[in-house]
Amino acid sequence: MNDQKISKRLDKLAVLITGGGRGIGRAIAIRFAQEGADLFLCATRMDTLQETRRLAAVAGRKIELYAVDVRDRAAVEKMVQTAIDTFGRIDVLVNNAGIYKPALFVDYTPEDFDNIMKVNVYGPFHVSQFVLKHMLPRRKGKIVNIASTAGKWASINQSAYNISKHALVGMTRCLALETAKSGITVNAICPGVVETDMLTETARQYGIDATELIEGLIKPRIAMERLIQPEEVAQLAVYLASGESDGMTGQSIVIDGGMVYV
Repeated sequence: MNDQKISKRLDKLAVLITGGGRGIGRAIAIRFAQEGADLFLCATRMDTLQETRRLAAVAGRKIELYAVDVRDRAAVEKMVQTAIDTFGRIDVLVNNAGIYKPALFVDYTPEDFDNIMKVNVYGPFHVSQFVLKHMLPRRKGKIVNIASTAGKWASINQSAYNISKHALVGMTRCLALETAKSGITVNAICPGVVETDMLTETARQYGIDATELIEGLIKPRIAMERLIQPEEVAQLAVYLASGESDGMTGQSIVIDGGMVYV
């Protein structure tokens, strides 16, 4: 996807990305830098953030890193204020941080269920609240939530994840209604199965090889017979972060290669 035309659609925008250390978050960071954005990247691990900065730095944009746990509200407030102090503003927020753990509903421990909610729901809640308190007086801004097709349909063996992503889709719609008159748009991207290291981790959690998971269980359900690439999600994120999408808010856009849900 690197041969796609770069048009500087995000020129000089200040962008905060959570979960920017790997996978979809890393792809978004790289693409946004190519499109002219300055980046404030956060994740729990500084080493993964440093690798993202190395890959995105070729675009010549300013990139700042911040280690934070989005479950920690006080830490998130400090992180958002640091981003504002660094760039003077936040034009775009990408809520990408998330975790996944498969289990049957009756087998989830309260601790596992709570942890998924804290990262996937309360994380975007904390970050969005503090960012919106900055965006609303400016009457300008974009929020892009990275949800999932799991936020659109039901599926077995991952109910906690599905519930969290349904909540994020609902949050997207509610925030869009509350902020529309203030010149702020809030949209979500709902990727299907994306080829990232999280997929390998998922296979490990199921106790099978990643190839077996992809070739035997996933690809037969996808019309395109391939996985979605992180760069494809990043290209959609560019559109939602740019002025091209100013008339769109409250939407949850699926990108899944034509997947069949059962």
